[in-house]
Amino acid sequence: MKIAFLGNSLVEGSYGGNFVKEVAARLPQHSIINAGQNGNTILNLLARLDDLLEQEPDIIFVFCGGNDAISYSQPDTRRYYERVMKIPGGVVTPDQFRTYFRDLLIRIQAAQVVAYVGLSPMEQNPKVAEAMREYNQIAAEVCRALNVPTLDLMKALNPATIPERPALSQKTINLIGQRVASGWKDYESERQQGGYTYSFDGLHLTPESAVKVAEMVVGLLDL
Repeated sequence: MKIAFLGNSLVEGSYGGNFVKEVAARLPQHSIINAGQNGNTILNLLARLDDLLEQEPDIIFVFCGGNDAISYSQPDTRRYYERVMKIPGGVVTPDQFRTYFRDLLIRIQAAQVVAYVGLSPMEQNPKVAEAMREYNQIAAEVCRALNVPTLDLMKALNPATIPERPALSQKTINLIGQRVASGWKDYESERQQGGYTYSFDGLHLTPESAVKVAEMVVGLLDL
């Protein structure tokens, strides 16, 4: 069976833990496709979907919403989403997310591919976490209407409370790019210093958390 993971940096796994790689290690009898790209919103996933469908996957596991929620709740990041991700105005609103997310799942199902959805975690600051809950709720509602199974990673991983932290900005995005380019991997020290739980920056999985996510994904797929 061919299983594709479509999403953003949580799927690509080049910055932090790589749960898709962990899934592949647990399902060696299946072919795993990593179709994650750093910074992607739902609009970017829609633009890439046809290319992925050409590979004829049996299952597409979608992880998205994090960048959409960030663009909506953290205005200082919108320059990045507009210029690099080519998102009009640099923001994906909740209403837009609902429409585009539904379109994505309908196109997957129309191609006779089984869809699964991961609801993203977020522990960077209270404002973006609240936005993530809103986008996850939208995704969950769409999934229920289309009978698509979901894995709520925000519920499974997030701490009960999230302390106040600085807003995300272009500086944050630049730092991520610099670290990816340099091969930086001091995740555990960063996690402890920032007071995070499953992540090292409030956004991305630690290698240990990636293992936990992979186990939950494999359990949901139940192949």
